[in-house]
Amino acid sequence: MDETRKPTLIASVQRALHLMEAVASHPNGAPAKQLAREAKLPLATTYHLLRTLAHEGYATRLPDGVWVLGERVETLHGRSRTQQLLARIRPTLIQLRDELGVASYFGMQVDDEIRLIDIADGPRAPRVDLWIGFEDAAHATAMGKCVLSQLDEERRRDYLSRHPLHDLTPHTITEPARLLRTIDSCGDLLLDREEYALGTGCAAVPVTDATGSVVGALAISCRPGKLPKIERSAHLMRATAERIQRTLTLTA
Repeated sequence: MDETRKPTLIASVQRALHLMEAVASHPNGAPAKQLAREAKLPLATTYHLLRTLAHEGYATRLPDGVWVLGERVETLHGRSRTQQLLARIRPTLIQLRDELGVASYFGMQVDDEIRLIDIADGPRAPRVDLWIGFEDAAHATAMGKCVLSQLDEERRRDYLSRHPLHDLTPHTITEPARLLRTIDSCGDLLLDREEYALGTGCAAVPVTDATGSVVGALAISCRPGKLPKIERSAHLMRATAERIQRTLTLTA
């Protein structure tokens, strides 16, 4: 392949992107004629592009005739922030995976739910089979218990009132009072001893940003017999959690 060849570009896409940049540069909106001048486009082309962008939700014409960005742009922005976060966090998860030889996970509380955000696994460090949705099984995982351990009593009880403690294995804790006692007695290293899936153990440590606005957890999964070794390597997990904390602070 000749790398000196110029790439094939789609002119209509370029025009639409330049037009969106022009729209974005006016917080209070701008009329089509002004946008056409700034994007260096014919007025007719500008109208066609604006109508197409409006149809797809990327631009909106206000009652006074000016154009502003549409709601779908905000959706994309939110997703791009998540992708930027993953791009920063994943190398850290991969490093922990390689250091301990286990799959590593990052999860956090989002909109009052405990969600799994990213996983670093591999042929020699397989992930746990997520046969039950994480949102419905946080009580049976080290990560979920770790996030719950960081909440105050009111927020914990609110979460438990909305999430039945499903019985997933013979080891799953299904009594709210017992779960809370277990969480309070474990310090900053929370364990799952085959509570989510038979044949799998997990460990987790807290991950919270400097402002306290992010409540999350770094976790690993492994064979139950390997958990004692993981407990002895908890300092590596805590160091990794600190790196993720710094990442969260930088991307806030």
